Amino acid sequence: MEDSGPDSAVDGESGTRSHGIVTVMAVAGIVASLSQTVVVPLIGVLPTLLGTTASNASWVITVTLLAGAVTTPVMGRLGDLYGKRRMMLLCSVPLVVGCVICAFAGSLAPMVIGRGLQGMGMGMIPLGISALRDVLPPHRLGPSIALMSSSMGIGGALGLPLAAAVAEYASWRALFWGSAALSLVVAVLIWLLVPVTPARAKGRVDLVGALGLGAGLVCLLLGVSKGADWGWSSGTTLGLLAAAVVLLPLWGWWELRVRDPLVDLRVTARPQVLLTNVASIVVGFSMYAQALIVIQILQLPAATGYGLGQSMLAAGLWMAPSGLMMMVGSPLGARLSAARGPKVTLIVGSLVMALGYGLSLVLLGSPWGLLVITCVISVGVGFAYGSMPALIMGAVPLSETGAANSFNTLMRSIGTTASAAVIGVVLSQLTIDFGGHPLPSETGFHTGMLIGCGAALVAAAVTMALPGRRRGPEHADSPAPHAVTS
Repeated sequence: MEDSGPDSAVDGESGTRSHGIVTVMAVAGIVASLSQTVVVPLIGVLPTLLGTTASNASWVITVTLLAGAVTTPVMGRLGDLYGKRRMMLLCSVPLVVGCVICAFAGSLAPMVIGRGLQGMGMGMIPLGISALRDVLPPHRLGPSIALMSSSMGIGGALGLPLAAAVAEYASWRALFWGSAALSLVVAVLIWLLVPVTPARAKGRVDLVGALGLGAGLVCLLLGVSKGADWGWSSGTTLGLLAAAVVLLPLWGWWELRVRDPLVDLRVTARPQVLLTNVASIVVGFSMYAQALIVIQILQLPAATGYGLGQSMLAAGLWMAPSGLMMMVGSPLGARLSAARGPKVTLIVGSLVMALGYGLSLVLLGSPWGLLVITCVISVGVGFAYGSMPALIMGAVPLSETGAANSFNTLMRSIGTTASAAVIGVVLSQLTIDFGGHPLPSETGFHTGMLIGCGAALVAAAVTMALPGRRRGPEHADSPAPHAVTS
């Protein structure tokens, strides 16, 4: 149990207190997600700003993905062992420090270091979702989980136009100073308003498991995310993927034999957890496909015949409503989960995503059409992302919620990484010549959208194989306890 924090527990009748906790958690998720998108408007000018090549500048994006993927499962386990609130506060430290380092950066190395630290802060989101089970009364748990889950998409969608506006009309360093200030405010709010969460698990940190999982994930994600740049048949790419094929099974072998595993694979192998994680990979794949395609269509020159010639700021504004639609979709999904179970919600969310992609067959030629497509898909994502933690926590003991939710977040990251690789290959192969420069063709964009639609349908099919309706997460082991005072 933690030994410091606010002096009052969450009471079942304290609606105002509960609402404040949920608000702080959601804002924490939005800020953590926002910190990942602040560099998007800078991608084109990063080589000039940092005095490097475009290939090297791409590490500013890649390192954040790798750091988040490696540290998120570890932070989840630490949250189970030492309290999730404490680990959320710990996650805010690299988030703030990373923003400050990036704000001062004048070359590639410090920028990559700072972005890596920012990636470590992403563990705050699954920790926050897991903490809700500890500090909220049961009747508020479903809607709060849905809102917290959707915060990742909300932060990403709202961050794009905001970052574009700041980068265009002010210094790019202001993006990082603003992110640092917001992250610091979130840390203070967590300290003041979020009750102490008890340590549910016993044992110690599996350092060998953490290193093994980290090494395997780095090899896998680095090979997938950089394969297009290095060449899929290059020795580096094949070597990394081969190393992942060796390291990850060895890690699994170790986890099944160690006394205090980083991730309890026996719990992860339960049908409800396993199939939810598989569905998470496919949903993450589908969700990210449209984000990669729509932003390019909006910004390609109108002279191509299918590009819409929008500036980065305008493109960001066209995409911003999708984040708000996730916020609208998450409480609706929570109501559906309460009435019919989270399995139904995940199926409905996946089918809504497929519908959004289907609309691209006729609406891909105008900004308003793209707005409709992204909003429909985002409603589906809000349903799906809100139901996944409920499915996970409905099948794992209280002592495993942090690790299980963090592992589920990792599965989504693997899906988005695979999506970037697949869609990137499709768009690089289906091109046109525009003034001597190859650009993705209209056929390539339609193909990418159909792939996203197919992934959403696969997610629905996988979800249908889940066991029948289960009790909510607050009943998996026992009723969700009230927060523990210091």
